[in-house]
Amino acid sequence: MKATDVLGCSGGAAFLILASAWIPFIGPFLSLLTPLPFLYYSTRLGLYEGIKLSAVVVFVIGITAHLAGQSQIILFILEFSLIGLGLSELFRRNFSLGQTVFWGTIFMSLLGLASLFIIGLTRNLGPIELILHYLQSEINTTLKAYEAAGPGNENPLELDRYVKAFMATLLKIYPSLMILGTGFALWLNIVIAKPLFRIRGVPYPEYRPMDRWKAPDPLVWGVIVSGFALFFSSKHIQFLAINTLIVLLAIYLFHGLSIILFFLNKYRVPSWIRIGIYFLIMIQQIFLAVLTLAGLFDQWVDFRKIHKRAES
Repeated sequence: MKATDVLGCSGGAAFLILASAWIPFIGPFLSLLTPLPFLYYSTRLGLYEGIKLSAVVVFVIGITAHLAGQSQIILFILEFSLIGLGLSELFRRNFSLGQTVFWGTIFMSLLGLASLFIIGLTRNLGPIELILHYLQSEINTTLKAYEAAGPGNENPLELDRYVKAFMATLLKIYPSLMILGTGFALWLNIVIAKPLFRIRGVPYPEYRPMDRWKAPDPLVWGVIVSGFALFFSSKHIQFLAINTLIVLLAIYLFHGLSIILFFLNKYRVPSWIRIGIYFLIMIQQIFLAVLTLAGLFDQWVDFRKIHKRAES
């Protein structure tokens, strides 16, 4: 472990974790990449050296954050360092992309729950109560800003009903939103790591091309069972079913995106047309639904004909 490694890792991690406050618009996006410096150095130096480097970096950033009056950063940088170390170990085990995201999401979710538990202890709140308290405070802040915008706003009573309906919906689906957000952040770090590792000559797992990726076939039974479970009268079963269904449909959405990517690559579609297609997918919900259905039915229709090729 060299001094340049410590400076590089600590500087990169500090910049990324503070990006959400410093850089508008893309700052929150960059802050999701905070595990990336730890992933890079742990993969390049090895697990043992990576642990030592991460400990030094967490100590340096923690002391700096404490002196600056931002002690809450210590817990976040510790969590991100563990995520980077965990991903580097998954890289070394040569798991598939799906397995890497799956096990990484479980690991990151457990870390997140542990962090929430620790923060909640300082405020005499449980993890769930802490999340709801945070969401309620953010909504109240937004509501006050909206009311202070001046006359012409909606009726306060009607607005209050909207807020209550929104909170009731959020209470039903917040576990699936947390899982999806965690999985997306991990996938983003894995994807961004590829060009960085290749440029620096660091070994990167040989994943299957993303335009050939498909969801595991047995997942369709999860969609069917969770869909039927929505009709049960038990609130607990409905809660579990709706969150399971949201996660599974998001997986099939990525399956549909891989199908689109396959045909874009096959016909060598120019970049400017690709950007337009991706933009339409983001702003039109109907395209998201179509892609999800395409991913769901691909195991029977085989749009890319990759199953037949594999059999032959």
